[in-house]
Formats: sequence, structure tokens, C-alpha cells
Amino acid sequence: MTTRRTLLIASALSAAGSSSVFAHSDEPHAEKTAPAKKEQKPWGIAGDDKAVKRTVTFTMTDNMRFTPDKLAVKQGETVKLVIKNNGKVMHEFVLGTKKELDEHAALMVKFPTMEHDEPYMAHVGPGKTGQIVWHFNQAGSFDFACLMAGHYTAGMVGKVTVRAT
Repeated sequence: MTTRRTLLIASALSAAGSSSVFAHSDEPHAEKTAPAKKEQKPWGIAGDDKAVKRTVTFTMTDNMRFTPDKLAVKQGETVKLVIKNNGKVMHEFVLGTKKELDEHAALMVKFPTMEHDEPYMAHVGPGKTGQIVWHFNQAGSFDFACLMAGHYTAGMVGKVTVRAT
């Protein structure tokens, strides 16, 4: 679900006075069995496993940090991002622009149980590992963050630099 669509749904639920929102708890999301939805984003597009040339492992901890907190790639590179949660609470890794992450983080504060699942997101339970395969086909400076309520504002963020080829 795109961030804009998620905002519209959340606004509609709020306006309707519904207490129902999307489930986003400490439970892991269901395993993805269908191929990732390919939708061009300013920061790239879902990648294919067969195109992966490099794997980068990130760890997330309850001190609200990613290690590493920077990633440099070449435009056109497809990278497998392995995300390990070494903490005791749910964390996530979401790629995006600063603007999109800011908007999504604000929505997560308002609707902390909202479920969202896109190919540029990995929701990872305590002690678990997730992954994203992403094709960085757009040059620029982008971001990643944990958008669980309070984690983003605590500084659980990082930078991606995609160098033009």
C-alpha cells in the first residue's frame, strides 16, 4: 500500500470514527509468497534475487540505531539487504525519501497498529532476520529508518547514497 493510499485510508477510518485500524503488533508479518510488487519509487524499484551482486547486513538494536547507518551503492546496482534485529522489541527497516519517511512516521504515531507491507520495508521481530532486494536505479541521497512509534524520533535512521553511473 503506498504511503498516500495509507494516509487516505487512515483518514477515512478516523473520520468514520472507527476503532478498527490495521494490525501492526510485535507479531511478524506473514511470509511473502508472491513476488514483490514492482513500483518505481524515487529511491529505486523492487529487485530480483537473480540480479543481486552484493549483500549488505544491517543490525538493529534497542538503542534505536542501525549498524551500519550508511550505505553507498552505484546506480543500477541490485543489493540484498539483510536486516537482523538483535533487540527485544519489533523493529523495521524502511527505505524512502526523507519526506516520505517523515509522513509515514507521523502516521505511525497516530495509528501505531497500522499494518504496511511494501517491498522496500522489512518488519523484523526480536531475534529474527528479514531481507529486502532492491534495485537502486535512481541516483541521489535517500534514507532508511525504523518507523515504529518513537523509534524514528529517537534517531533510528540511516542514509543511502546512490552514485550516478
